[in-house]
Amino acid sequence: MISELYIKNFAIIDELRMQLAPGFNVLTGETGAGKSIILDAVMLLLGGRADTTMVRAEAETAYVEGIFSLSAEHRERIAPLLAEEGVEGNDPDTLLLAREVRVNGRNISRVNGRAVTLTFMREVSEPLVDIHGQGEHLSLLRPKAHLPLLDAYGGLGSERRALAREVAALRKVQSELERLQRDARNIAQRIDMLTFQVEEIEVAHLEPGEEEELRAERTRLANVEKLLESANETLALMVSVDDEMPAVVDMLSQAERSLGQLARLDETKAPWLERLEGLVSEFNELAADLRDYQEELEYNPGRLGFVEERLELINRLKRKYGDDIDEILAFGERAAAELEEIGHNEERTEQLTEAVEEYRHRIGEMGQALTQKRKAVAEKLSAAVERELSDLKMEGARFAVDFQVVSDDNGAYVNGQQLAFDNTGIDRVEFLISTNPGEPLKPMVRVASGGETSRLMLALKTALAQVDETPTLIFDEIDQGIGGRVGDIVGRKLWGLTTGRDHQVVVVTHLPQLAGYGDTHFHVSKGLNEGRTVTGIRSLDSEGRVLELAAMLGTREEAARRGAESILQQAAAAKQGAEQPEAGD
Repeated sequence: MISELYIKNFAIIDELRMQLAPGFNVLTGETGAGKSIILDAVMLLLGGRADTTMVRAEAETAYVEGIFSLSAEHRERIAPLLAEEGVEGNDPDTLLLAREVRVNGRNISRVNGRAVTLTFMREVSEPLVDIHGQGEHLSLLRPKAHLPLLDAYGGLGSERRALAREVAALRKVQSELERLQRDARNIAQRIDMLTFQVEEIEVAHLEPGEEEELRAERTRLANVEKLLESANETLALMVSVDDEMPAVVDMLSQAERSLGQLARLDETKAPWLERLEGLVSEFNELAADLRDYQEELEYNPGRLGFVEERLELINRLKRKYGDDIDEILAFGERAAAELEEIGHNEERTEQLTEAVEEYRHRIGEMGQALTQKRKAVAEKLSAAVERELSDLKMEGARFAVDFQVVSDDNGAYVNGQQLAFDNTGIDRVEFLISTNPGEPLKPMVRVASGGETSRLMLALKTALAQVDETPTLIFDEIDQGIGGRVGDIVGRKLWGLTTGRDHQVVVVTHLPQLAGYGDTHFHVSKGLNEGRTVTGIRSLDSEGRVLELAAMLGTREEAARRGAESILQQAAAAKQGAEQPEAGD
């Protein structure tokens, strides 16, 4: 709520500071004294339109500043906005708003002392104050505010939250489905590429270590003649018979016989014989291996060509998929796994499509059930508002809640139709009013006179008092066209708004019966200072209130004074009676 207001060089106000109290604040004073100008200054703080004519004559800048005390719930709501913009204040329980309007046309908006955009200032201040009677800044005139108020009035929060959860789940499913559908072409291309890669690797039938074996075989096939020549020469030396040069095998046999004789004579040298016998055996085995190798060696250009082609295939696959056969095979496994995963996309798309349809049917059922409850609540609210309007001498006024739905091919299923929906349900709700008998119901935004608007707002605020979270309510022109008896009723209702939800109410009035209910009473006056008109304000004590109410009754004579005292006593009694608990409580 507003705790302090400071105004300087604004219209006819030279400099003014007022500290508003919780509860019911009343502003009275002569016509033209500047009461409505003070409300214009508040409107400026709430993001209202700035005009250079607001700057006091001979001044360069008009300045308005407001200090707001935040409740826990409003602090929680506003804190994220302040943090995002980087304009948190030193005290989280206090919000400082300020506007500067300069004669050069430039104006500056500040939140907690830092310059911000006007849009941001409006966003921050919107939940804090409602001004009724000027046709601006009326939250109840905005259709988007009607449905939350209706649900709050009917205690439908749990049903609304349950539906919102279903809608959020649907949006998540739709998001995944849209991604799959949006990427369908890319996925098809990916499938083609992966299929080709997997098939190319599988058809090659690669084996680990195969490349090294093929390279060795290619070297052998390409050098068959040299290999045969070397093998033949080696065998000739080892086993062939030549009169001029005995074969190695013959010499080894001779050495074996000689060493055998030695070992028989010197048994300690028997191990030498065993070693030589082993050499002779290995020599014979090597000779046999050479003969087999000779038989295997043959010139086979067909086999050499196959090996060359096979190695070229492996090199081609290496250029695409890895540095060796192991990496190529690993790439093929990954591609096959991805291909299998992508292959489930079509199945997943079908599942998601079915899920979307199920959600739409379920949301439709929940939305329809919520609509029925809302319509029952709307009847109760309409009756309550009409009773309040009747108390305010608008007996012929009618109030109703209009329900509309919108067709949508992608909407929720309700009784064979597809209806648009959001996280609040399928309803488009707007409050309607007819202020005179015989007139049709119209949207509240079209209500004509300021006085009727203010009384309508008062009736709504009274009916919705326990669910309306706006902390400060300001009423101007609310006493237009009403007399003292109704003024007493209006005063009692305005004061009643400050109980329960702890609203702060500020009202500008000319009716003493209404002003008598004020918890804090300010007198706004206009005077001359060095030849210039200035507006002043002061808070009235008990005696000051009596004098002010007497003046509002038209005279300061003793009869008017007694009348003022009677008004204050009657208001005090009404307040005390309202605060007393009923029997049995």
